[in-house]
Amino acid sequence: MAHPPLTHPRLAPPGAGIPAVERFIGGAIFALRRWRGTPESFCAQFRREQSAISRLCRDHEQSSLGRRVLISRLRGLEDSSRFWSVFMTLDHLRIVNQEITRVIDSLTRGEPPIGRVSTAAVKPSEDTSPDVVPEYESSCENLLALVSARADLRTPLRHDHPWFGPLDAAGWLAMAAMHMGIHRVQIARILAARGAA
Repeated sequence: MAHPPLTHPRLAPPGAGIPAVERFIGGAIFALRRWRGTPESFCAQFRREQSAISRLCRDHEQSSLGRRVLISRLRGLEDSSRFWSVFMTLDHLRIVNQEITRVIDSLTRGEPPIGRVSTAAVKPSEDTSPDVVPEYESSCENLLALVSARADLRTPLRHDHPWFGPLDAAGWLAMAAMHMGIHRVQIARILAARGAA
């Protein structure tokens, strides 16, 4: 017997985090990427992810981009984040990109960023509209413009990430690029599930 699709599945609360083993392994991989990478390579990765997200969204109707879909959890994705629409995912990326831009700006000016970073505080609105698309694109361009204008991202001052500890400005840029990649995969899965529905 067929069951109707879930409209509001029971998920972990925002900010619950990811499994400890995944966080440990992910932290080690992320540390290696930061050590081997450069601000230029992080910017290039960020730009590639931005372009890939644009390509994924380009050929879909707004109704598809605005419909929430339950997907299986990806590595690096909180359980509470797996019942989003594409627009919600773009809104989340907008919020995170803006926050990372603020943190990098403070660190490169030698000023401690105000406030603690919280994964629960960067969840998107459930009522996100198509208006989020240009806002998301602006958040990407603003981040890249800032880092290209700053001479040294290997700052002595650091700011805590809730999963990966204190990061300098280059580390936050690396985080932004990796974060875009996780949600690019999420968008691809949302669209694939919509196509199969």
